[in-house]
Formats: sequence, C-alpha cells, structure tokens
Amino acid sequence: MKTDVEIAQAALMKPISQVAAELGLGEDDLELYGKYKAKVSLDVWERLKDRPNGKLILVSAINPTPAGEGKTTNTVGIGDALRRLGKKVVIALREPSLGPCFGVKGGAAGGGYAQVVPMEDINLHFTGDIHAVTSANNLLAAVIDNHIHHGNELSIDPRRITWRRVMDLNERALRSIVLGLGGKANGIPREGGFDIAVASELMAILCLASDLEDMKARINRIIVAYTYDNRPVTVADLKVAGALTLLFKDAIKPNLVQTLENTPAFVHGGPFANIAHGCNSVMASKFALKMADVLITEAGFGADLGAEKFIDIKCRFAGLQPDAVVLVTTVRALKSHGGVAKTDLGQVNMAALEKGMGNLLKHIENIGKFGLPAVVAINAFPTDTAEELAFVETQCQTLGAAVALSEVWAKGGAGGEAVAKKLLAAIEQPKQFRYLYDENLPIKEKIAIIAREIYGADGVNYTASAAKTIAELTTMGYDKTPICMAKTQYSLSDDAAKLGRPTGFKVTVREVRVSAGAGFLVAITGEIMTMPGLPKRPAAEVMDIDNSGRIVGLF
Repeated sequence: MKTDVEIAQAALMKPISQVAAELGLGEDDLELYGKYKAKVSLDVWERLKDRPNGKLILVSAINPTPAGEGKTTNTVGIGDALRRLGKKVVIALREPSLGPCFGVKGGAAGGGYAQVVPMEDINLHFTGDIHAVTSANNLLAAVIDNHIHHGNELSIDPRRITWRRVMDLNERALRSIVLGLGGKANGIPREGGFDIAVASELMAILCLASDLEDMKARINRIIVAYTYDNRPVTVADLKVAGALTLLFKDAIKPNLVQTLENTPAFVHGGPFANIAHGCNSVMASKFALKMADVLITEAGFGADLGAEKFIDIKCRFAGLQPDAVVLVTTVRALKSHGGVAKTDLGQVNMAALEKGMGNLLKHIENIGKFGLPAVVAINAFPTDTAEELAFVETQCQTLGAAVALSEVWAKGGAGGEAVAKKLLAAIEQPKQFRYLYDENLPIKEKIAIIAREIYGADGVNYTASAAKTIAELTTMGYDKTPICMAKTQYSLSDDAAKLGRPTGFKVTVREVRVSAGAGFLVAITGEIMTMPGLPKRPAAEVMDIDNSGRIVGLF
C-alpha cells in the first residue's frame, strides 16, 4: 500500500486557477503561491457578502485514542462525496503546525485517498501564515522587554508579564527560561518561556477576525502584563497594534488548495482545540459559505472540545448556524475506550466495544444539546466485523443519530457517499439551534455548565489562585465572554486516563487566563500544557528529502 505522501505525489492536481474558477473566482481574485496554492483577495468579499449562505456541516469525533479516528480524512472524503452527488462543495480545514508534524503526527492533511494537496507544502511552511503569527507574537514580546529597559513608563511589573514568546516546534526545554542575563545592556533579568505558535492569542485572533480593522481592534485589546498597582497593560498602551496587524496583511487572506479529487478546499488558521478554540478561520468559513451549496469544516479533537468551542465561540462571534454535525469514530477506537490495548484492537471484543460505546453516545447526546442532528461516520478498518459494525449502528440509532460506514481512506469520495447521503437528509431537518450557555452569566456558572453538560462532571474545583483570578477578572469587567476550556483531549474528564464515559468526577480549574483580544477566557484544567514536548521517537526521524527535492516520511 502506498504511503500518504506517495499517494499525494501521484495526484493529478489542477492549476489552482481552475479550481478557483469553479467557485466563480478569476485570476484577479487570486494571489498565487506557485501553481497549486493561492490566497483569495479580501476584495472578493464585497462581491460575495450579499449572497445567501450555503449549508454548514461540522465534522467532529469521539475523544482521540492511539487507534486513530480519521477526522480530517473524513472531512475531505465526505466533501469529495458530496461533490460526487452533485453539490457545489467547499472544504475548510486548519493549517497543520510543524510541532506535531515533526513530533507525533507526521502530517495533518488527511490520509489515504482523502487528502488535501499539495500535501507536502501544506504540512511544512505552506504560505507562511503560522510564521506571521510567530513573528508578530515575538515582536510584541520584544517591545514589552524594550519598554521596561528604556525606563518602564507604564510601570509594568516584570513579575507579572503574561505575554510569552512562541515558536512553531515542540520544545520542552524552552517552557520555562530566564531572560535578560548578561548585564544591563541585555535588558532586565526575568523569568519567561515559550509556547507553541498555534497557542498564541494572535493565532486565535487571526482565526476569529472578520477583517483587518477587526483584527487591529482585537490586537489593541490584548493584555500583556500588569502594573505594580495591578492595572492591566494592553497592546494599545504600547502603541504597536498597527505594526502587529501589518504583519498579517497576507496571512489574513484565506488559502485555497484542492483535494485529490480537485474539490476546492480552504486551509487557513490552526489553533489546537485542547488549549485554544481549535477552528479554522472565520474568513475562510465566511467566504466558503457564500461560494458553495455546502461547507464542510472540521474542529479539533473530540466533540467535547472542538465542537463545543466551534459552536459556543466561533459561531457566536461570526453569527454562524451549523446545520448538522458528523461524529467520526472507529470500532478500534471504541474498543480502546473500553480498555483494550493497542496491540489487541484487531480482535473481536464485544464487551469492550459496549463499554467504549459510552464515549460516542455521550457525544451524540451533547450534539443534541445544541439542537443539531448528528450523523455518525464509522471509519472502516479491515479488521471490523459485521457483528461489531451492526452493534455500533444499533446503539447510535437508539439516540436518533443517523449512521453510515465511511471508506474514504481506501476509496476517496466514492467511499463517503453513504455518509454524504445521510448528511443531505440531516441538513434538511428542522432544528432549534442554541448555544450551551449565555455568555453574560458569571464565569464559574459558565464553566460549571460546560463541565456538567458536556463532560458529565459532578462539579468543578478551583485552586485558590484560579478563584482569585476569576474575582479579579470579574471586577475588571472581563467576565461577560465565552469560556475556552483547556483540557486533555483524551478523556471527557480532565484526567487523560479516564477513558470511555467516566462518571463521579469533578473538573479542577487550576488557572484562568484572559484572552481579551480573542474575546474569551481560558480555563486551564489538569496538566494541560501550551508547549508540547517531542516523543521518544519523533516523526522527524523517518523524514528525508532526496537531491531532486522528493520528500519521504511525511505520513
């Protein structure tokens, strides 16, 4: 069997101008990055803005397992399938981050015969959007330290600088460092550190901004530090919002590529859903909804994180209303949630499957709380038996979820038609869309609703410092915002070891951070970190390039 990168390299891509023409875009609407990538000019919006929106389908999943679920693969494959069924379709995905690509994942552009291409470019530097985030983030960090060095007119307390530096790689050694050593000329010594670039608030702002003016306004509101007398210091105080925004003059434009079957795809923006809101850009979604009958998009990790944040944060800010949600699962992953070791997942184990089904059923219930229909896509594996597949199907139907087998990895769009047909029926169903909570509720009440309704928790515990921060943020007027929960992706709880559908637990919030520019508060639970490390055998170890420029080892 060919690897993903070998399949991608054999693809018959169309010039991106031809793909764009399918969406009504001409050459003057595109900024080309070679033959197969382009940014779409922001001027196009004036021509599109009064058109009605197409249908919006979100692809989410159960909580991830070592067995793999295939969320991006199914987003691409189902999009191709809808196009095969005669729909004008656009796919919208997040940009991969170099950290996981070279660390755990080895690539994030789909898999098998359901990929976005050019896969190598998308998984590497692409069009430079994440580098723009990195540069802007670190410019702001440099300005803060420079301000203190030159007299500290704003009375910034160096012990309370909240803005950290970033890089787009996994590097645990840089999580906590000391800056400014070497004497007076090198600045004021202080503790600092690095996050991964996609965790930067600037990435969230890039993904949530509706245009450059909105981006500038959001950047102005970013809180970077506090003064000695506990007043917040913002970018507006430092007078560099314009400089930071101009670094995004190209990055804010949506990136247009294609699938292996030449379906148009926007790949733009890329925060993680375990530490941020986990969705591609509002700009890409807005453009796509005006250009297509159907937009199929993806949110990161399981529905407890990605789907909840897509609805309660992105849709709330952008005024979007989803029409249906796809929940991707596999028989193997469900058995993993039932306690089966990765080496034994190919064996039939109905007891473990039944136990693990609790995870999927909880996600189906959760989608219903937003008033949306759920369609379960069972990502097929050769080891799946008819008995196992029938059991999953019956269990889903008990909760009113449509369900179909997805074979997009092996067959591309043709393997996704069964799911696509169920989706076309689902998006025509009457719905009563609603958010999970009122953003004006007190902070602790909003956190409690998410923990109780989405995770199934019995309650929420707060560290003393988190409770103190909540009180301070409430006093400062930052309480009437959505909540972005930073939580492990592997469990419905905040404990990665609690698989399936855990009960009898409480969520512990150990820290609360304000992302005033993005427009939400981040509640950090458990041991979640904003700078991942590399595994013992990083994916980078199997990657290589030959003298002709041909890449191997991207999965």
